[in-house]
Amino acid sequence: METEIIQENQNPLFNRKEIKFRVEAEVTPSEKEIIELIAQKFSSQPENISVKGIHSKFGVKEFIISANIYVSQEDKETIENKKKKKGAEPKKEAATETPAQPEQPAEAPAQEQAENKEEEKKEEAEKQELAKPDEEPVSENKAAPEGVPSDEGKEKTE
Repeated sequence: METEIIQENQNPLFNRKEIKFRVEAEVTPSEKEIIELIAQKFSSQPENISVKGIHSKFGVKEFIISANIYVSQEDKETIENKKKKKGAEPKKEAATETPAQPEQPAEAPAQEQAENKEEEKKEEAEKQELAKPDEEPVSENKAAPEGVPSDEGKEKTE
């Protein structure tokens, strides 16, 4: 594999060297091969290297590779995004010091569940009452309120 460095930048903010280089090869090089090549060429540890991309054009045996070389593995781990598997739940970190909880009798959870159900029913009933529109009682004798003239004796003219 023939290599040629296209661009090399030192990024002190992220404590890394950002490189872009060209590789000529018959087959697309794997990420592992690229990491080994960079480690030899730049005298760094393979675990400190992050390959950002391997790009080429159709039918051309030339590949443009962009990668980051970190000063330490800790810097790499804190800065780089870790790929998450689809459907995987994030791991919950266990607290180092957890206070000992006194054991409760087996009946307590059943009582708590019953109380929770009762509270949920009450809340549901309150929500339903609030959701109903305000209804005014309907009376058969619709008299106008005091001080407002009524239209009962007037004829309609159109």
